[in-house]
Amino acid sequence: MPSSLHIHKETAGCLFVVATPIGNLEDMTLRAIKVLNEVDLIAAEDTRHTRRLLNAHGIQTQMTAYHEHNEKLKTAELIAKLTRGTRMALVTDAGTPAISDPGYRLVKAATHNDIPVVPIPGVSAPIAALSAAGLTTDAFTFVGFPSRKKAKRIAQLKQLAKLPHTVVYYQSPRRMIPFLKELHTVCGDRPAVLARELTKIHEEFIRGPISTIIAGLQNRQEVKGECTLLVCGAPPTDPTPQEIEAVIASALENTEQSLSSLAKNLARQLGISRKEIYDKALKLKKE
Repeated sequence: MPSSLHIHKETAGCLFVVATPIGNLEDMTLRAIKVLNEVDLIAAEDTRHTRRLLNAHGIQTQMTAYHEHNEKLKTAELIAKLTRGTRMALVTDAGTPAISDPGYRLVKAATHNDIPVVPIPGVSAPIAALSAAGLTTDAFTFVGFPSRKKAKRIAQLKQLAKLPHTVVYYQSPRRMIPFLKELHTVCGDRPAVLARELTKIHEEFIRGPISTIIAGLQNRQEVKGECTLLVCGAPPTDPTPQEIEAVIASALENTEQSLSSLAKNLARQLGISRKEIYDKALKLKKE
C-alpha cells in the first residue's frame, strides 16, 4: 500500500495533522509513526517533549517549535516552507492538534493557501473519556477549558446547563474542586464522571453525583494529573399544558389516525397518560 506521503506529493507541500499519545506511548498508530519518519519537518508544541516520543519510536526527523506563544509569528514562516514544497507534520504534546491545543492558526492558514491538510487520527482525550464514562454519547458538547474569569465562566455554565446531552470539560487539577462546586450550584447534583490520567499508570474514573465526586476529592491531599470532566445533560422537563395542547392540535391537523391511536402515540411521546391526551383531543376536535 502506498504511503500517505506518496499519495500527497503535491508541489505545494502538505501539512499532516498528527495525533500523538496522551499518556501511553504504545497508543501511537503505525500510520503516525510512518508519517513522522517520512516528512521533512515536524512542528512540535514542545520539542523536548516530542523528542522523547520520537526516540521511543526511532524517529530522527528535524523539528521546529510551534506553540501558543509563537504561533502568530511562526505561522507565516511555516506556510512559506509548505508553499516551497516542504512536507510537514504538526504535533502537540498530547492528543490531537487544534483540539484545545495549538494548531488551528496553521491549519486555517494552510487551507487559505490551498495547501493540502491531511489528518492522521489517533488519541483524543474527550473521545477516550466518553467511550468509558458510561454517560450518553449519541450527542455531546465539548467545551474544553472554561473561561478563567468567574463571571464569564458562570454565565457559560448556565447556558451549558440547559443542554440535554453530555458536556465535556477540561480543567486543571488545582481548579477542579472549586469548578465542581460551581457546577453543583448551577446544574444541581447531576451524574458526572471525572476521568483522570487517561491511558497512564494511575488512570482513574470517578463516577457519581457531582457532590459525591467533590467529597471524594476533598478527602485527598491534592488532586493530580490531567483531568477530563463529563457532566450529564439536563433532565427532560415536563411539557406545559399549552405545549401539550399545541402538539395535540398539530397532530389532529396532520394525521388521519383514530383518536385512540393518536392518544397512544402522543402519550408515549409526551410522557403523560393516554386518557388525558384522548380527552384533550376529543375536546379540541369538537371545538
